[in-house]
Amino acid sequence: MDTRQRIMHALYDAVGEFNQQLPENQQLPLTPDTVLLAEASRLDSLGLVNLIMLAEERLSDEFQTPLTLADDRAMSQKRSPFRSLTTLADYVALLLEERQTHE
Repeated sequence: MDTRQRIMHALYDAVGEFNQQLPENQQLPLTPDTVLLAEASRLDSLGLVNLIMLAEERLSDEFQTPLTLADDRAMSQKRSPFRSLTTLADYVALLLEERQTHE
């Protein structure tokens, strides 16, 4: 499994765990295009925070390195990395690549 697949797998695990806390009609779909932050999102702000925390845990476990997704850098971007699972995976890949470069 390549890095991108590992990232998506960890994010899907986080969404799966998050969905266990929700009624079936409010659960997030497990697709790359799942909207996280937008008018069409099923998440409120607290839900997004909880999902991000679960994602950080799953990704840290998968890659054996601590990752902080909701930091000043992420929040200051013109196009939020939290728009969808795909954009979040892109952001995680960037963070991991930068971390490897600095090691």
